[in-house]
Amino acid sequence: MPELLIEFFSEEIPARMQARAADDLKRLVTEKLAASGLSFAKAEAHSTPRRLALVVDGLPERTADVKEEKKGPRVGSPEQAVQGFLKSAGLTSLDQCEQRDTGKGVFYFAVAEKKGRDTAEVLAEIIPAVMAELPWPKSMRWSSGDVRWVRPLHSILAVFGGQTLAGSFNLGERQGSLAFGNTTRGHRFLSPEPFAVEGFADYREKLRAAHVILDREERKAKVKADAEALAAAQGLTLSPDDGLLEEVAGLVEWPVMLMGSIDEAFMDVPAEVLITSMRTHQKYFAVLDKGGRMAPRFIVAANMATADGGKAVVAGNERVLRARLSDAKFFWDQDRKTKLEERVPKLANITFHAKLGTVSEKVNRVQVLAAEIARATGADADAATRAAFLAKADLVTEVVGEFPEVQGIMGRYYALGEGESAAVAEAIAEHYKPLGPNDSCPKAPVSVAVALADKLDTLVGFFAIDEKPTGSKDPYALRRAALGIIRLVLENGLRLNLTQVFQAAHGLYRVGGFAASDAVAGDLLAFFADRLKVVLRDQGVRHDLVDAVFSLGGEDDLVRLLARVKALQEFVGSEDGANLLTAYKRASNIVRIEEKKDGKAYDQPVDAALLTLTEEKDLYGALTDAAATAKPLLDKEDFTGTMGVLARLRGPVDAFFDKVTVNAEQADLRANRLRLLSQIRATLNAVADFSRIEG
Repeated sequence: MPELLIEFFSEEIPARMQARAADDLKRLVTEKLAASGLSFAKAEAHSTPRRLALVVDGLPERTADVKEEKKGPRVGSPEQAVQGFLKSAGLTSLDQCEQRDTGKGVFYFAVAEKKGRDTAEVLAEIIPAVMAELPWPKSMRWSSGDVRWVRPLHSILAVFGGQTLAGSFNLGERQGSLAFGNTTRGHRFLSPEPFAVEGFADYREKLRAAHVILDREERKAKVKADAEALAAAQGLTLSPDDGLLEEVAGLVEWPVMLMGSIDEAFMDVPAEVLITSMRTHQKYFAVLDKGGRMAPRFIVAANMATADGGKAVVAGNERVLRARLSDAKFFWDQDRKTKLEERVPKLANITFHAKLGTVSEKVNRVQVLAAEIARATGADADAATRAAFLAKADLVTEVVGEFPEVQGIMGRYYALGEGESAAVAEAIAEHYKPLGPNDSCPKAPVSVAVALADKLDTLVGFFAIDEKPTGSKDPYALRRAALGIIRLVLENGLRLNLTQVFQAAHGLYRVGGFAASDAVAGDLLAFFADRLKVVLRDQGVRHDLVDAVFSLGGEDDLVRLLARVKALQEFVGSEDGANLLTAYKRASNIVRIEEKKDGKAYDQPVDAALLTLTEEKDLYGALTDAAATAKPLLDKEDFTGTMGVLARLRGPVDAFFDKVTVNAEQADLRANRLRLLSQIRATLNAVADFSRIEG
């Protein structure tokens, strides 16, 4: 079956837009193919700095013939209804309709046969429509054109079944239309001449011969492999940087990896600054020596093979890097002339948030909160206070002003150089962590205390002024802060009462117009419950079990909550637990229905004297024993043992439902048995709200 090949050839597309644009191209084309009734075997999108390409294989020559039916009014309906139907169906007479008995009467049906179309004709309509709908983050007009595109568009290759499609894309009245063709170009400098193609395989191989590697993943692999080989030849290793690798793959069509040198004079600047400067401004890869330290080398991806083996390219890049790093070294040398504690007053000039005060005020709050958390977790409260005091000071340094990515990290360097303890310096560096699911989580007690305090202060403040995340919007990264707190607590096994911590953080704000402390704590606990579901889902824990434990109320110790949830998951996953859950739901439904019918509750104590059958006596005894046995186990946080106690209820509960009629004719007997069912619910709900558990 025929193959469709499309290529949009333009000036250089920004690297960050290429992969998304290729995905959008594939999505839009395949959606429109499906809407046109065209099936296909597979579709594959590609991108390079100067082109978006799509190949769709297994398309039919024509769309299928379609028979469309439209049901009209009943035979004998008023003339007005008949005429309205004919008009909507595009008919002029009832003679053009069929009459059918539907079993509910005889109705008119308009039947139209829609002949299929040549696929080439449909594609000629789809391609311009897709081009107009591509959602570029930023686009531009050029020359005298009216159409917006990411960069000036030079050609459109559109080949179907080996033949050029007849069609064009209108660039506007002043530039006219750009006709579809079967030619493209290779590398801008190495192979600039146009060439014709017949299909995707031909296209891909001719591009390679013209110094263009079409496949993005292949370019990435080549960049990485060649860079690693260059480093290995010098006894070095490539510093891992997946983000930079992704970006470089979008900057070159024919990657040629070259290694340059960094002047030794710059090597006393912290490696993080050097690497940030190189990757941000120059897109250079860093390399490491055998000890894992940054080596005085860099690797650059040139989009060019030169006669001198890249010597001139390397020399030019070394010259540019020398200028960049001269600035970084100057800033580093200047910053060390002023101590961190002397910079702290300048934080009063930085607004944290209009309603939450300055960064200086935040530092004051975090100091107090970090000390309280340190005392609660056994960390050094004085060290936590000192670290919190200095943690934000590097924001007003020259290096961080130039390279915001190294905030915190630079604070550690300055602190160590000024004689601060290692615990304080590490806490300064780590207080922003963890920044995401793949970031490391602080383990040192002082670091944990300061990191928690900083995030808690932020969350409480923004919730107090009702700046909560909504839908996909989270401008202050509060979800990330909550996930960071959850990781800090769980991965370090911290026993913290979150409600008390929220209230303590709230009390440190001295600004009016805030929501009440209890309301903020309640909202935050609900917010944390949602975030915790995200964390536990990745660990294979069901979200409904988290709901079941949170619904008990008063549970804000995340470590204890997690232990309870995991024990509950193991329990409901067992045969006894699953059957008991079914019995619980049956008992709850009966009690709920009867309470609604009778207009009263059946939550009073069971009258043992009214128990007549062996099965109800056995159940009452088992429930009484379970409640008494489970309580001390719960108090000791032996949740697995508690679930074992509940599992023993399965036999008596099953026997009760097999032998006992709840809705007995005697009113007092019926009421007592409903109270017994209510006791099943109460006994299990002491462990978790079983009504929240699915299944």
